[in-house]
Amino acid sequence: MVFAALTVLAAAAGLPGRIVVALAAISLAIPLAVAIAGGGRLTRELLLPARRPEPDSGLGHTPEQGERFVT
Repeated sequence: MVFAALTVLAAAAGLPGRIVVALAAISLAIPLAVAIAGGGRLTRELLLPARRPEPDSGLGHTPEQGERFVT
């Protein structure tokens, strides 16, 4: 996402074409490399990161971590 935004920003700012092309190539190469290395699951995690679950307490610990603190 960051490299795609940088590509658009570089094009809008009028930077040289080779910089815009390099940023665009990186934007495409990163997901491709992740897909080759880790398959579809890792690529989905890269492009659509899972939202963190809302913590039940203000501390943000899992129940297992909370049990360790209360001994």
